[in-house]
Amino acid sequence: MNFYEEHRFTYKDEYAPYTPARVTAEHRERYALAGEQGDFYGRLKSAVYFGENSTEIFPTVGDFVLVDYNPTGDSRIVRTLPRTAVFERPDPSYGRQRPQAVAANFDFVFIVLALNRDFNEKKLARYLTLSWQSGAQPVIVLTKLDLREPGYEAMIRAAEDAAFGAMVVPISSVTGENLEPLRALLQPGKTAALLGSSGAGKSTLVNALAGETVMVTGAVREDDARGRHTTTHRQMIRLPSGAMVIDTPGMRELGMWDVTEGLGDAFGDVSALAEHCRFSDCRHEKEPGCAVRAAIERGELPEVRLIQYKKLQKEARYSDDPTSYIRQRTEERKRWQVEAHQNAKIKRRK
Repeated sequence: MNFYEEHRFTYKDEYAPYTPARVTAEHRERYALAGEQGDFYGRLKSAVYFGENSTEIFPTVGDFVLVDYNPTGDSRIVRTLPRTAVFERPDPSYGRQRPQAVAANFDFVFIVLALNRDFNEKKLARYLTLSWQSGAQPVIVLTKLDLREPGYEAMIRAAEDAAFGAMVVPISSVTGENLEPLRALLQPGKTAALLGSSGAGKSTLVNALAGETVMVTGAVREDDARGRHTTTHRQMIRLPSGAMVIDTPGMRELGMWDVTEGLGDAFGDVSALAEHCRFSDCRHEKEPGCAVRAAIERGELPEVRLIQYKKLQKEARYSDDPTSYIRQRTEERKRWQVEAHQNAKIKRRK
């Protein structure tokens, strides 16, 4: 299978005379690339990426790029091709005022959570929001099914309740139990990105899907069921099936950068109800005609869903414009103080 078949990449005449390739790993000043010539390294062409009027997007793992190929040394990357999906976080190098891509061009997001004390519904809601926003299909992978720890069935039900269109697959990477649904997704040319905390079993899952040790695994601490990150740099791994898996330490630092669409998909229940609120700018607090509050009072919507939704909304606003968010929080605090003062006056009169 050649590069074009393996990555489902279509060559266009406009790419000539450059060589198409895909970024498989990102290091400090150079990129590991896979192309028709095999595996090789490349650096960014300074005039293209660092020029005074440059608008070229810096590549990341999973990106397709055009390369001025040099068989005797480092090749030069001259263009980053359009993306079908991307994970972004606020870039710390620019005061978190612009996005930084950490993975691109994947078909699925495997949200990896362990069925133990580290299972967290708030974390799942966050990961689902980021996954839907990326443009790929999320798949909730619940690992360590073989341990059958107390409460694991309730964790599976909680994941299914929050899924909203995402497949939920409880699996054991150790015994191989229920891995077939994931293998069915990982066809040649498909790419999956991994999201999950340390100790969730991402590396063990990749090894199980590969049928061999392709990623180093770390021990899990017994006191809190968490582990250490064994992935030290951004990388894309090829499975024997011809599918690709992207894992990167930067994924655990993802911020809520522009997740408007992702929030609507991850919290479809809240969004659908909000459309029936009397006011378009309803905060779902004490406003009259709030369909969301009414559903909570009727027991049709768990209040924790609204709490999670609003929390992620606030985080997204902070990532997008920290100054505006702080100003808004200050105004909200003043409004609360005025309301508290008025309530105190009413109580004194009574």
